[in-house]
Amino acid sequence: QVQLVESGGGSVQAGGSLKLSCAIYGYAESRVCMAWFRQPPGKEREGVAFMYTRAGSTYYVDSVKGRFTISRDNAKNTVYLQMNSLKPEDTAMYYCAANFRTDCRLDVPDYTYWGQGTQVTVSS
Repeated sequence: QVQLVESGGGSVQAGGSLKLSCAIYGYAESRVCMAWFRQPPGKEREGVAFMYTRAGSTYYVDSVKGRFTISRDNAKNTVYLQMNSLKPEDTAMYYCAANFRTDCRLDVPDYTYWGQGTQVTVSS
């Protein structure tokens, strides 16, 4: 059974940094879309970034481009989201997600497996 376990959330001031981790259990195949989504208070879940782990290709939404970096450590079966220059509008519950497709997208229905979420709060 595939399980995703996030960690690394917290509270920071604007301009600060956090690094989220998503450990993947029960699946070690390299062909997987790994994504980060977030859900701000009172809003719908939105995509942030994805990586197609076999190719290492990545995609970011415009609002985080240049500030967030998605990466992976194959040996640890873990995907990361490095978040720099954080803004108050980045405040949200962050979720990692996975599917076993080759056409990665940032659509919530595409993802089968989800972590429990980790809270990120950015104060001004």
